Amino acid sequence: MLAKYKYLLTYRYSEIIHDLIVVFIKKYVLGSFSNLGRPDYRSADQMNQAARSGKQNIVEAVGQSQTSKKGEIKLLGVANASLEELIVDLEDFLRQRGFRIYPKDDPRVTRFRQTAYRLSHLSNLSDLGNLKEKPELPENPEEAANFLLTLCHLATFLLNKQIRKAEETFITEGGYSENLFKRRLESKIH
Repeated sequence: MLAKYKYLLTYRYSEIIHDLIVVFIKKYVLGSFSNLGRPDYRSADQMNQAARSGKQNIVEAVGQSQTSKKGEIKLLGVANASLEELIVDLEDFLRQRGFRIYPKDDPRVTRFRQTAYRLSHLSNLSDLGNLKEKPELPENPEEAANFLLTLCHLATFLLNKQIRKAEETFITEGGYSENLFKRRLESKIH
C-alpha cells in the first residue's frame, strides 16, 4: 500500500518540482547562466531548500493529520511558503537575465499545464508510488524557468485549497485533542 501522501496531488507536484529544480540548478544557476559570471552557490542552495521544504512539509503534514489538525495546517502553510519563495527565486532568475515571465494565457503555459497534469495524474504512478514518466526540463533556460514557475503556481493554488479544507475540517469536526476530551467527558457520563 502506498504512503498516504503519494495520493496527494500537491505532493506529486512538489516532487516533480524538487526533481526538476535539482537539474535546473546544476544547469543554469551553477552553470553558464549564473548572473554573477560564476556559480551562484547561495541561490542554488536556497532554491534547492525551498523545493525540498515544499515537498517534505507536505509529507510531515500528512503524518500529523491524524493527531494534530493545527500541526497539519501549519506544515501545509510552511510547504506553501517554501514554494512561494521558490517562485520569487525563479522570477529573479528570469528578470536578472533579461528573460520573460510568460503570462498565464501564453500558449506555452497552457502546454506546461497539460504536461503537469499528465505527469501528476495517478495513472502515472507505479505500484511503488514512483512516477512512471519522469519529468523533463526544457532545454531553453527561459522555458525551463517558466515551466517550473507554472508547476509552482499549480502547487501553491492546490496547497491553498488543501489548507482551506483542513481548516474547515478543524472548525466543523475539531482537532484530535478536542475529540479525545469529548470522548473522555462522554465516558464519565456513562
